[in-house]
Amino acid sequence: MTNMKAPFRMPTLPYRKPVEGRDLWIFDNVLPNAKEVRERCLAKTDWTYGFPYRDEGWPGMRAIPALLPEELEPIEAWVKQQTGCKRLWQNPTAPGLTLNHNCVQLVGADEADARPHTDSRPNCRFAAVIYLTPDVPPDCGTAFYRQRLSGGQLGGNFVPPPHANLQAALGTRFVPPGSFIEDLRVDYRFNRLVMYRADLIHSAIRYVGNTLETKRMAIVLFWLAQ
Repeated sequence: MTNMKAPFRMPTLPYRKPVEGRDLWIFDNVLPNAKEVRERCLAKTDWTYGFPYRDEGWPGMRAIPALLPEELEPIEAWVKQQTGCKRLWQNPTAPGLTLNHNCVQLVGADEADARPHTDSRPNCRFAAVIYLTPDVPPDCGTAFYRQRLSGGQLGGNFVPPPHANLQAALGTRFVPPGSFIEDLRVDYRFNRLVMYRADLIHSAIRYVGNTLETKRMAIVLFWLAQ
């Protein structure tokens, strides 16, 4: 008798409709010197390459640091003001691992698709991106997702404790296509910062460009907070 593996049944996560000012925050024209920051990032020569350049689970190219301390300081003051937190920090990482805080990412049109995920609970409570490519279509921004369960029912949109991330909550890294549906999106706009609770299921909507100057640039920030 052949043992048939039972079809995967995605655990149902809790749902809370994302609300600006509670779950996500938007800060337009966040950097007074955005063009200067962009040019400095484009001039970097210490990029680390992901897919398709290397066999990695992340796309495009990355470099750290993106912002100077004096550029990051007013952003963190704003984060504290918006969230009511008194302290922001990053924990040390294990040997051989890197937390991509204050990291500039460049990803082209053919290098990745949307990939709903959550960020690591042990590493951050809040995450943020700053969009830094001019004249990019609005639908290259950030989307927030909820589950689409079997039968078309809708499930949750965030990972509760004690799970570290979406993969841990679902018990698998791979789910069938169509397992998530957009719940809310924030448009890409040059020099816009989007911050959100790191336990929300989210993704870049799509990528664009095929040269250094035209690819989707984003600075990524992660904070633990209390």
